This record gives sequence, structure tokens and C-alpha cells, in this order.
Amino acid sequence: MDHVGTHVEQPSSPQADATLFVAAELQDHLLMASNDLDRLHTLLADASTTLLQRFYNATEQIHALMDAHSSDGDDKRDSAAYHELMQQLGAAVTALQFQDMASQLIVHTNHRLRGCVDTLAREAFGDDDDEPSAPPAPPLRPNPVTQSEMDAGSVDLF
Repeated sequence: MDHVGTHVEQPSSPQADATLFVAAELQDHLLMASNDLDRLHTLLADASTTLLQRFYNATEQIHALMDAHSSDGDDKRDSAAYHELMQQLGAAVTALQFQDMASQLIVHTNHRLRGCVDTLAREAFGDDDDEPSAPPAPPLRPNPVTQSEMDAGSVDLF
């Protein structure tokens, strides 16, 4: 009997199959988390853009009211109220700076997750001919944002 050209695959062990299954499940979960971070990043950016535009519009209306009020006569109590309102808007804009920090953390975490997915795929499933042989470098710093809170400071609005 001639067996030339016939390739018989060795059956895989149940333990190897279980390991590959767990690796595939973990990879799926990491990719889902990464996709969720992408969506969160988009939502934060959209919300921040909308809030900044609303603050800009409110500031313009306050300036218009102040200009109209100053031409009618100078009431110090109203002027103080306008000034306080501008301070409140300034503090709100400062608080919006968290979006930039949150975005940096999201992008950083997303890169780390994608690196884990790539490493897991490479280690569990072997090299893929369609993928580049060198994996993307993981982020160099463990955390791109060192600030943990927002302090109010002087903010010039628009």
C-alpha cells in the first residue's frame, strides 16, 4: 500500500483544544472591551464638543447682555451677577478638561488591550501569514495621565 502524498493529522489533545478555546474566548472579550473603549471615546468627544459649543453660546449671550445693560446704566449688583456667572462658566469649562485626560487614558488602555490581543493570538494560535511578523510595541509609559483631579484655576473663556 502506497502512502505517498497522504498526510494524516495527529489528533489534538483535549487539553490543547481547551487551551485554544480559552484563548479564543479571552481574545474575543479583549476585542469587545477595546471596541467598547472606542465607542466611549467617541461619545466623550461628541459630548465635550457639544458642551463647549453651548458654553461658547452662553458666554456670547452674557457678553451681549452685559453690553446692553451697560448702555442702560451701570448697576453694580447686576454687574457682579454677570461676573459670577462668567466665573461659573469658567469653572465648568475647566471641568471639561477631564475629557482630554479621559481620552488619553482610553487611547492608552485601548493600545494595551490590542497589544494583549495580538500577543495572545501569536502565542496561542501561531503566526498568521496575513499579519506582520513584528507586533505593535506596547505603550512605553504605564499611565499617560498622572493627574487624578481637576482644580479650578483662572480660565479665559473663548
